[in-house]
Amino acid sequence: MEIVRTVDWMKQVSRAARAKEHVAGFVPTMGAIHEGHLSLVREAQKACSPVVVSIFVNPTQFGPTEDLTKYPRPFEADRSALEALGVDYLFAPAVTEIYPKGFSTTVNVSGVADRLEGRTRPGHFSGVATVVLNLFEIVQPRFAFFGRKDAQQQAVIRRMVRDLNLDAEIVTCPIVREADGLALSSRNVYLKSDERRAATVLYRSLQKLRGEIEGGGRDLARLLAAMQGVIGGEPAVALEYAEIVDAETFEPPNGLRGNCFAVLAARVGTTRLIDNAFIKQTADTLRVIL
Repeated sequence: MEIVRTVDWMKQVSRAARAKEHVAGFVPTMGAIHEGHLSLVREAQKACSPVVVSIFVNPTQFGPTEDLTKYPRPFEADRSALEALGVDYLFAPAVTEIYPKGFSTTVNVSGVADRLEGRTRPGHFSGVATVVLNLFEIVQPRFAFFGRKDAQQQAVIRRMVRDLNLDAEIVTCPIVREADGLALSSRNVYLKSDERRAATVLYRSLQKLRGEIEGGGRDLARLLAAMQGVIGGEPAVALEYAEIVDAETFEPPNGLRGNCFAVLAARVGTTRLIDNAFIKQTADTLRVIL
């Protein structure tokens, strides 16, 4: 595995791959690599060569009171895990490589970025869109792989890709969960033992939703109340939002028609966690994918 530290170096690698008509796959990460990230790498390796993984803790997507300074950065452990999988290139630039002196451009994706995470974390999606566009231009991937846990983020990126005619196809991969259902996240390391147990209530609320829908439930208010009721029974968890939204626009749907997401955000102690379930419309049936 070659570790690439500069934009110019990464661009040389990308140009060489294109010249040989190789199909490049890209897995952008902020490091603190876990099995969720590794599952994306394995998926990329099925169809792509070379596979590039980036590790870049993007400062522009963190709010002033968020955890930028303490975000985990176990670079050597990350490097070892990626090398063991046979990743071709690890792109690990310094902040000044991505945001050199005088950098003054931002990308704003209106509509889908305005609600939920966009409302709760002002400026977050602008930071995400800006860095992803920058990374796509540097790496020039044919396919880019993301986990479904960050569902709204992917909707924002997909909209940007469509609107700007980018030559990168977004591949969504399943959420990877612990045995008790907790979605893998780099921020899970912040949880104390009692908080870790309490955090499973997010998954249990989505299980409750699945049971309600599979039992014929279709009333949105009742479905939301069922989810919220489960979370309300866990005093250590403070719910920020629980909504059912259209899978593309992230606006409230007019009933369960078409594909939707049930999305959750909550604080467990000082740690903020998100999760979701994909409500897939197939003919006249609904399938809930956790």
